[in-house]
Amino acid sequence: MTEPRRMDAVIEEISDYVLHQEIDSSEAFATAGHVLLDTIGCGILALSYPECTKLLGPIVPGTSVPNGSRVPGTPFVLDPVTAAFNIGCINRWLDYNDTWLAAEWGHPSDNLGGILACADYISRVRISEGKEPLIVRDVLCAMIKAHEIQGILALENSLNRVGLDHVLFVKVATAAVCAQMLGGSKEEINNAVSHAWIDNSSLRTYRHAPNTGSRKSWAA
Repeated sequence: MTEPRRMDAVIEEISDYVLHQEIDSSEAFATAGHVLLDTIGCGILALSYPECTKLLGPIVPGTSVPNGSRVPGTPFVLDPVTAAFNIGCINRWLDYNDTWLAAEWGHPSDNLGGILACADYISRVRISEGKEPLIVRDVLCAMIKAHEIQGILALENSLNRVGLDHVLFVKVATAAVCAQMLGGSKEEINNAVSHAWIDNSSLRTYRHAPNTGSRKSWAA
């Protein structure tokens, strides 16, 4: 049997972490619980802003996806990819969600766009098949791992110094944990993380005057 092709060391380390690391810190779970409530609260408040809500919903108006992902505070039931954008958009819109400051800065709860969309989709499919859904602890565990991946990458790697946007680290972290949630093998998680890096980062132009626009609120 041919051994799977090895990736760059950082990609291998990330995929090993999401697959095998047991989270047993009660403080980490308690903190993740506060972050979850805070982030959902930020998202619900953002729904009172028309400039935000006009971006929400299915790509084709009126579409509802069987066993799709629900967007908190709205009637939308979407495919997980579109739902991830919707959830991420409302969570980040007001720029009130959690912040991590290091060599690079960012908002680790931006990862909840993908995590909540995947978790709801997985749970609804399981229920439709007569199986047990995920529980909130599963969501918190994914959050902790995504926060750790994004946060550690940001400790010593500054994207802003070379004009790139910090949401690249969100893409890498979300790709890793969501691939694992969806049942990805080590090779599949490696591939997902590799593609997140390959897609690279947008320029951070839209974060600075005179170019600042609403993209700043949905970029992640």
